[in-house]
Amino acid sequence: MSKRDYYDVLGLQKGCTQAEIKSAYRKLALKYHPDRNQGDKEAEDKFKESSEAYEVLSDEGKKRIYDQYGHQGLSGQGFSGFQDVGDVFSSFGSIFEEFFGFQGGGGRSRARRGADLRYDLELEFEQAVFGLETEIEFDRARSCDPCGGSGAASSADIKTCNTCGGSGQVRRNQGFFAVAVACSACGGEGKTIKVKCKTCKGERYTTEHKKLTVKVPQGVDTGLRLRVQSEGEAGQGGGPSGDLYVILHVKPSKVFTRDGNDIFISVPLNICQAALGTDLEVETLEGKKAISVPAGTQHGHRITLPSQGVPFLRGMGRGDFVVEVHVQIPKKLSKEQRELMEKLSATFGDSAKHSGFFQKIFE
Repeated sequence: MSKRDYYDVLGLQKGCTQAEIKSAYRKLALKYHPDRNQGDKEAEDKFKESSEAYEVLSDEGKKRIYDQYGHQGLSGQGFSGFQDVGDVFSSFGSIFEEFFGFQGGGGRSRARRGADLRYDLELEFEQAVFGLETEIEFDRARSCDPCGGSGAASSADIKTCNTCGGSGQVRRNQGFFAVAVACSACGGEGKTIKVKCKTCKGERYTTEHKKLTVKVPQGVDTGLRLRVQSEGEAGQGGGPSGDLYVILHVKPSKVFTRDGNDIFISVPLNICQAALGTDLEVETLEGKKAISVPAGTQHGHRITLPSQGVPFLRGMGRGDFVVEVHVQIPKKLSKEQRELMEKLSATFGDSAKHSGFFQKIFE
């Protein structure tokens, strides 16, 4: 079944602000939250649908891709939505606490997904066109090895929280219903630490310097994000690691201009070459190639080399390579050149001297 438009799901229009997106999602999440609609499959589906819409539209990068390419664009980024309510709580535990002051029911959000990381990768123009494999280096948080991510000096130093009795939550009445909020004494963990680990000082994490080989596909452009799963920060409480997003920045070419998957190059011609026609060698993405310029070529005329542009990012084929002719009018003429031009002008009749490129020459 096809997915609904994310803006329709949240009852919004394109161009809405992040504050409006957050407010719309809060209302829907409050209305369809599973803890308030137990056993209601329709409410659960709407809760997942609205959470998926918020996950995309609240992220400026994903929102930009969705606005341009729709659902298909996101599938190319490795995003496939939420399969069950547990996925939603894993990704949005902190959001639910901020919105409603409670965790996602039954302590489900105690195991939290790690934070995503960003890496900005600069590419040469040709690297973006043809793709490459490159090694990147970055720092990330990983679970502390000596304490196994517990933060305690030993297992004997981990104690059950006296305030919540190990549940990680305390009950709080809010209006006509009661909600569970994270225990302030243990931070929702259900346990407290008597003696902290000497390596991580109770933080549960250490910093790791990571080297990673990233494959950049052909046809990429500035702003595209490559998602590397599970290479982000370590999760909490046994939760999965976050992802690494490699943001691409392509340097402009000194020779070529890119428009989508088409490549443009400007070739200067003198007026004689334009009038009589000529054969030229032009620089392309794959070396020099010969082209023929027909006689009578006008300034701005384009010669297209089909399927010799940028490869399509998703699918077969390539864009075109376009040679744009720029006829150059000489600013100064020698005495001999001027005499020849005047003779040529006379062959076109009196009007020729006052029109077209001859007018520019003699001005």
